[in-house]
Amino acid sequence: MSLRGLKGRGNLKNDTNKECDSKLKTYYIYIMTNKNNTVLYTGVSGNIHQRLQDHTSGRNATSFTKKYNINKLVYVESTDSIEAALNYEKKIKSWSRQKKIDLIELNNPKWEDLGMKYGISH
Repeated sequence: MSLRGLKGRGNLKNDTNKECDSKLKTYYIYIMTNKNNTVLYTGVSGNIHQRLQDHTSGRNATSFTKKYNINKLVYVESTDSIEAALNYEKKIKSWSRQKKIDLIELNNPKWEDLGMKYGISH
C-alpha cells in the first residue's frame, strides 16, 4: 500500500533507500515504533530530521511518543504535495494494526531503524 492510489499525490518516493534531499520541499509520511515493535505511531512532517529529533529526545514529557518510548523509524515515504501527505497519513491511521505491519514489512522486513540515514541515533 502506498500513496500511489491517491489523487493529487504529487511525486511519491519510497525513502527506504534514498538520501534526504533538502533542496526541494518534501513532505514525509512515517511510522515509528518502540524497541519491541509493540506500539505504532504514524505522522507527517516537512522536516523529517527535526521531527525525529523531537520524537526521540523526549522533550515533551506528556507526548504519546514519550509515554510509549517511540524512538525507532520503521517506514518512510515522501511526496512534494502536503495534501497528499496529509491524506495518506489519515488513511494509514484508519488502517488496522495488521495492515500497517504489512506496509512496514513490504519495505522494511527486518524492522530496522531507518532514523540513522537522517542522522538520528539512540
